[in-house]
Amino acid sequence: MNNKIQFTDSAKKEINRILLNKSPKTYFRISVQGGGCSGFKYNFNFDEKVDKNDNIFDRAIIDNNSLKIIDGSVVDFKKELIGNSFVINNPQASSSCGCGLSFSV
Repeated sequence: MNNKIQFTDSAKKEINRILLNKSPKTYFRISVQGGGCSGFKYNFNFDEKVDKNDNIFDRAIIDNNSLKIIDGSVVDFKKELIGNSFVINNPQASSSCGCGLSFSV
């Protein structure tokens, strides 16, 4: 595991924007969970608790198990006609579903 996660400027800007009115101790948590139509799904939420197995990337945190699955990824934030969303371009994903939140490795 290289712990190489990149955040685009758009993603960094959006993370900082949504955390602006939250406590300075609040982080944007990115995690991978079992489920979804392709086997795994990305989960985005807020967390004030940083565990010993968390990796901190500025104002974002990713736990070790999730990081193994998304290592080498680029986190982006896209504004599209169908809505705005965070997108993870994961080179380890062998397939994904149409919503972009579910994938398999």
